[in-house]
Amino acid sequence: MKKEFTERELDRIIEMAWEDRTPFDAITFQFEITEQETIEIMRREMKPSSFRMWRKRVQGRTTKHAKLRSGTIDRFKSSQQRNISGNKISKR
Repeated sequence: MKKEFTERELDRIIEMAWEDRTPFDAITFQFEITEQETIEIMRREMKPSSFRMWRKRVQGRTTKHAKLRSGTIDRFKSSQQRNISGNKISKR
């Protein structure tokens, strides 16, 4: 059964998939879709050339696949990532 997403949810899925350090497991955890379903969304929502570039970049990337990650990394968000509040990046 295909899950229907709002435009905002689709934007967030694409954003998370595009980020190199966000693993597919984080998308699965938040939106309850598989890696394959994420790939299908990316294929459907992106221009073909952008999709091919993204696929080439994430294929086999250790940061996108939890099984390939080091056991010492147990978070979804980079410790270097800044918090966003009120559409402005908060200072450290």
